[in-house]
Amino acid sequence: MDAPSATTPPPAPGAPPAAPAGGSAAARAYAHVKERLLDGRFPGGSLLSENEVSQRLGLSRTPVRQAFVQLEAEGLLELYPKRGALVVPIAASEIEDVFEARMLVEEHCARRAAAAGAALVAELEAAIAEQEEAVAEGTTGFAKADRRFHRAIVHAAGNAILTRLYDALRDRQQRIASASLARNPSDAARFIGEHRAIAEALERGDADAACRLVSEHLRSARDAARGTRAS
Repeated sequence: MDAPSATTPPPAPGAPPAAPAGGSAAARAYAHVKERLLDGRFPGGSLLSENEVSQRLGLSRTPVRQAFVQLEAEGLLELYPKRGALVVPIAASEIEDVFEARMLVEEHCARRAAAAGAALVAELEAAIAEQEEAVAEGTTGFAKADRRFHRAIVHAAGNAILTRLYDALRDRQQRIASASLARNPSDAARFIGEHRAIAEALERGDADAACRLVSEHLRSARDAARGTRAS
């Protein structure tokens, strides 16, 4: 019997096109723009120019246009011929939906992760150290380190399906956190303190406390993202 074909299956109907291949000029443009969309350097409502991005990267406009098309398919840009690409603002409904999904997954996983042991605690401490470094240096890396912390707890729960579901929120989660912290940079210190309390509960193996602290933290972060948290 012949060996099965190794061809790549076609995309699902209605699925966005695949991201550009890793070594291509379009992939360079895609990575450059997407990183800045997620960390807030290209904020919602701003207009991006193909020409400016291509000059910054030393590329022609064609790969930049390809990157813009992919990012439009991902819901991050809206293209306007001869004008450029509008960075799609974060909608209030997106904030609500993302945090609702996070609460459902993370509260459950925090309870399960209380039995994970020292390996999880070490990963959480490394993520907190990365957050502290980002704050000290005034970099845009806090949101990525914040996600590293939360993702470690989800992964430690040991449910691969929940981890994949959680990973689907990655871009939205990072973008919402970056926008929230751009408005209120001082929130980073509060988030670090809340992360430390969660890590300590998990180190003690206190499932109830870990679940409660994650719930409180996510509600606090949601209110900050909404702009409704009391000062």
